[in-house]
Amino acid sequence: MFPGVKLSIVIPAYNEERLLPESLAAIHNATTGLTRRGWDYEVIVCDNNSSDATAKTAARSGAKVVFEAINQIGRARNTGAASATGEWLLFIDADTHPSHRLLARTRSIMDSGRHLAGGAVINWETDVAWAKFGEKLWRGASISLAWAAGSYLFVRKDIFDKLGGFNHALYVSEELDLSIRLNRAARQEGLEPLHIIRDAPAETSDRKLHLYSGREFLTFFIRSILFRNRVFREPGECNIWYDGRR
Repeated sequence: MFPGVKLSIVIPAYNEERLLPESLAAIHNATTGLTRRGWDYEVIVCDNNSSDATAKTAARSGAKVVFEAINQIGRARNTGAASATGEWLLFIDADTHPSHRLLARTRSIMDSGRHLAGGAVINWETDVAWAKFGEKLWRGASISLAWAAGSYLFVRKDIFDKLGGFNHALYVSEELDLSIRLNRAARQEGLEPLHIIRDAPAETSDRKLHLYSGREFLTFFIRSILFRNRVFREPGECNIWYDGRR
């Protein structure tokens, strides 16, 4: 690892040229508190076989750009992490905006020595009633089960590498699978489970609510309960994440 690089921020990006500039600006702005306190950081964007100017957009912002040819979120995160030089990895989605407070809380958890990993509650930028209800359900599950959302998950790199990163067999819920394995590893090391930050949510766009109907979300949810092993492992079953609508 390079001296001084404490945090590697990894962003999987598939056709994200429109949202990346704002997200990268928010990330750079939020990290100023880290650099003032002696932490260096790097931003790695994994271009997940985009057909637009995602890679050029990321490079213009000063991010390190790596390429992953197979369209799969977990695989893109793993490819980004493989080039990371930091002691900690922070996975952020291309439409998620962290705040100064969230990064400060994240660093305090990293510094505590009590956790291998953590995450944050998610705030969807929407007033859609059913979406806010779903957000509350997820928040409760995330806190009670110590599961981190993929849009904001941080982990010690040595542990991430030891566990083999995200599961390539999964096209969705790969962050839940990793959370479970991280919590198991924490118990084995006598440490606390993933810490889910509650007082500084990760702000995430509501674009999927405009691109997909409530019926499409409900259909996926029901199918994921009835046919979980097949649905999670087949990209064709996970069109909300993989059909390319942006």
